[in-house]
Amino acid sequence: MGEREPVPISGMHAVSALGRGADAQLAGVLCGAPAFRPVRRFDTTGRRVTVAATLPDVGTLPDELADAIDTACRTAGLTAAERAESGLLLATHGGPLSQPAAFRDDRPVGTTDGGGPTGAPGGGAEPDDGRPAPGGPTVPALVAHLARVCGLGGPTRTYTSACVSASTAVADAAAMIRRGDRERMVVAAGYLVEPDQFALFDAGRALAADGAVRPFSVGRKGLLLGDGVAALVLESAPAARRRGVEPVAALHGWGRAGDAYHPCQPDPAGRGLARAVGAALGRAGLPAEAVGYVNANATGTGYSDASEAAALRLALGDLADRVPVSSTKSLHGHALEASGLLELVVTVLALRHGKLPVNAGWLGPDEACPLDVVTDAPRPVGSPYALSLNAAFGGANTALLVGAP
Repeated sequence: MGEREPVPISGMHAVSALGRGADAQLAGVLCGAPAFRPVRRFDTTGRRVTVAATLPDVGTLPDELADAIDTACRTAGLTAAERAESGLLLATHGGPLSQPAAFRDDRPVGTTDGGGPTGAPGGGAEPDDGRPAPGGPTVPALVAHLARVCGLGGPTRTYTSACVSASTAVADAAAMIRRGDRERMVVAAGYLVEPDQFALFDAGRALAADGAVRPFSVGRKGLLLGDGVAALVLESAPAARRRGVEPVAALHGWGRAGDAYHPCQPDPAGRGLARAVGAALGRAGLPAEAVGYVNANATGTGYSDASEAAALRLALGDLADRVPVSSTKSLHGHALEASGLLELVVTVLALRHGKLPVNAGWLGPDEACPLDVVTDAPRPVGSPYALSLNAAFGGANTALLVGAP
């Protein structure tokens, strides 16, 4: 591929509290109704905050990821042979998983009882007698398991770098393809709201006590967690042409940069995120004027949102007054390691549909966030290019630039 040739996205799937599948995500973000409800999945007695954006009928994380990967591969039209040549990059939480029983059946997705081999997979996820390993299976065991059951035979890699895990995985996949190292990669990410992270964010007073996420708004109180599972297929343009598929979108550029400012707080000047945006535009060979929408990282927290607003003004200059901005976290919640992929899928869907999602929870402008925030209703798309931004503790920042293939 050429140095600046876009990397096609040929298939994708996503699940969140807005529903299952692309249609549900698009309808949810355009409706503008936040999906936050009282948590029923675990006991929140004694917690300061008791709401999150959770699906009522969610399966185990391994099962949800397997289904998302399989669906993305099917929407991309991949044959069994093409799957076997595809690698898998997985972004999820780095600790032991809480559903070891899900690893007891190693059959390919879609088989029935007796339709494939059973028993414990390799990689140390479980002892040979079928009992869960101490502490549950690890992320490396999970990615190996998912590759097997979904028929993916290429290289695998895991990402546990907090809230830029998924966006970093997308950038790495695109870099592999553009360099010619791989013809096709599948990227998957998943987080399901669970008691440990919920308790940590609540104890740290990071969760919004008023039960609403209000990005860039005056009176914002913090973030709220949400379920997110997503997968997409990236491949080279020649590979997509040979298969005769019409990509749903393309990744035109990506950028990553660090703040080196504080373990938790972002650089108030937004310099790291601004460099990430500049790198994404540079890789795409596009000027700042090309950006027609920003799906912001904005979590509804005071420092983070103000820093991001500063970053956008630094990266886009006076254009920051005119580029529509919203954060879909205000609708589906913060999916932690999976946020970057869920939000990228939502951004692609919005561009294809021609309407930009609203920024829910808006109470009024904050002088620390002088941006053109989409508030009252979805707006028409004015440019074929959009940025999806993510940031994480430790000062990590990513920018993904997507557009028409």
